[in-house]
Amino acid sequence: MDGKQQIQKAYESILDNDFEQAIEWFEQAVAREPENADYHYKISITYARSNKLNKALAHAHTASELAAGNEEYRFHLQNLQALEMARLAEQRLQHSSGQPDAAISLLKRAIALDPLCVDAHILLGIAYKHNGDYDLAAEAVKEALKLDPQHQTAKRLLDDYEYMQKQMLQQAKERN
Repeated sequence: MDGKQQIQKAYESILDNDFEQAIEWFEQAVAREPENADYHYKISITYARSNKLNKALAHAHTASELAAGNEEYRFHLQNLQALEMARLAEQRLQHSSGQPDAAISLLKRAIALDPLCVDAHILLGIAYKHNGDYDLAAEAVKEALKLDPQHQTAKRLLDDYEYMQKQMLQQAKERN
């Protein structure tokens, strides 16, 4: 069986919702033709959909290197890199020490790579909130809502941040 037939089998597995089997077929195709950028790209997509980000990134890097001028491969790689940065930022925010400044830096880079990454905008809002900057937190969540107006978490966070902004203004007025 050649690489094209293995890719066809992978697609048949995807249609059957058997992503693990699809990955096996893609892996066989990649092993048969390791210099085929398209095969690396295709398996990267399936790994990403299966929440196997590290493997998705590795194959996306390979596809981009093998076909350096391919914009589709480069764009896919950037999207995966943005997801990775968002996950790292989320981990930093979840630690008891917080680390919002490190998370903010990662999330800004993630958004630069993929401005359409809703999760990165939401996490940026959360990171700003951890820093006590409710204005920037609200702005980041508003950006997420521009991308996905029905995002329930973003709506709730925006309400929270706007409430916190009002509370801070009220406290400032009472001190004066």
